[in-house]
Amino acid sequence: MATFKALILEAEGQPHIREIDEAELPAGDVQVRVEYSSLNFKDGLAITNQAKVIRSYPMVPGIDFAGTVVESASPEYQPGDRVLLTGWRVGEVHWGGMAQMARVKAEWLVPLPPGMSPLQAMGIGTAGFTAMLAVMALEEHRLSREREVLVSGAAGGVGSIAVALLAQQGYKVAASTGRKDAYEYLRALGATSIIERAELAAPAKLLESERWAGGVDTVGGEILAKVLAQTAYGGSVAACGNAAGPALETTVFPFILRGVNLLGIESVMCPKEKRLVAWERLARDLPREKLEKTLHIAPLAEVPRLAQEILQGRIRGRVVVDVNA
Repeated sequence: MATFKALILEAEGQPHIREIDEAELPAGDVQVRVEYSSLNFKDGLAITNQAKVIRSYPMVPGIDFAGTVVESASPEYQPGDRVLLTGWRVGEVHWGGMAQMARVKAEWLVPLPPGMSPLQAMGIGTAGFTAMLAVMALEEHRLSREREVLVSGAAGGVGSIAVALLAQQGYKVAASTGRKDAYEYLRALGATSIIERAELAAPAKLLESERWAGGVDTVGGEILAKVLAQTAYGGSVAACGNAAGPALETTVFPFILRGVNLLGIESVMCPKEKRLVAWERLARDLPREKLEKTLHIAPLAEVPRLAQEILQGRIRGRVVVDVNA
């Protein structure tokens, strides 16, 4: 393939698809023929230029991808190996996955788990990987099964996978959403109850009645403050998003009176050893039938429109981008 199709972002003008010569690919020791990428909240910010996500132009967005190695200068990978990538600032400072070809550093790649297809890998993608890291962090802090676990922003990418993973592990899951049309979807993923977003958006008291064993918060802001105030003694909340804003107005009382833990989840620079464990868990613990309920497959040409929708909270589950469609 002397040339390939890619979604291009320029400093000025609208995102557009054009043919790229392989010689234009950035430096890296492994070249991958991309089969699928996915659309994440950060991709939406980058493509719509609503935040300073992109550091240099032109840029190929897409913070994750899955495909097949075609060239390798690294002993870790050989042509024909199936791989995936999430994070490492790909799609921000290094050309990303919304193209038919990518060239990256070998240490950024993870072998595709046995039995998992590239489509399934991107159905999980950065969002599902982040959800798995959140679940692992809660487990490390002895998440109780005596009460429900709250997942905020549950109809989104991270939230959907978190609901499915926690339910599969036998936890009772309360799924919070502002979308009534997502209720049955969330129950199908394993949620035992649905919590109206407005209920959690009300200003938090200094400390409220113990309600949750813990939580996965994808929203931040006043909802995270509310969840912390309602978390039971010794519980933990894994925070991994800021859709409601970066500010957190809370008190020390959940921490010093109940021993609540606020766990920060960061997936971009996560060490490879932890990535391998997380992807092994995802391959084993995430039911394929539940993953399929979250998926919407879109061609590359639809990405600019869908980028607007994901920022408006109108995307349910996961958008997988078929870069060859």
